[in-house]
Amino acid sequence: MTFASSIELLKFHNTAYTIYALMIISIIAWFGYNLTRKEKAKSVVRIPFYTYIGFLVAMGVGHHIFTYNTIPWVSEDIMRHEIKADAEYTFEIAKHKWIGLPKKITVQCGQKIRFNVRSRDLVYGFGLFRQDGSLVTQMQVNPGTDVNGILESNDLLWTFNHNGVFNLTSTEYSGPEQYSEDGKKDLMLVKNFVEVVGCQEGGAK
Repeated sequence: MTFASSIELLKFHNTAYTIYALMIISIIAWFGYNLTRKEKAKSVVRIPFYTYIGFLVAMGVGHHIFTYNTIPWVSEDIMRHEIKADAEYTFEIAKHKWIGLPKKITVQCGQKIRFNVRSRDLVYGFGLFRQDGSLVTQMQVNPGTDVNGILESNDLLWTFNHNGVFNLTSTEYSGPEQYSEDGKKDLMLVKNFVEVVGCQEGGAK
């Protein structure tokens, strides 16, 4: 099965939800128009209104059912307790610095990778970005609770289905210490942190 990239999904859903939103707005306009009428709407007039409502509900539910298998992270989130990762990486964040971070991770196409990230002080984020700055995936990293001397971690399971070289940084604002004094440099940015290879496609996704 060929999974769509998040960029492709964003374009598709942007169009689909724009059309859907306009259709919902049309209901509000329809309802508002009938409120301004002096004569009350007859019962037979309400039939098209509720039919339209039912149509929109069916469209909304159907859209998510038919796109379920094209969105790779949906099934993984639901069935993650049954999924065994091909590789796991565990590291920490403290004082706006990555601790124990691998220098670089090379992933074969289709591999499932679990990132276990622990925070020792603040709320951070773990985000992978394409070279053009668009987001691949991310999770919030909350301060861990010490259980028997071990910090609880936040984990992200992700299957890489497209070639690419991705940068890592925190996606949560945790204070000005993440940036240089002039605010132009992200001090938590790790360039070329993940490289995905082996996918049969025309270019990086």
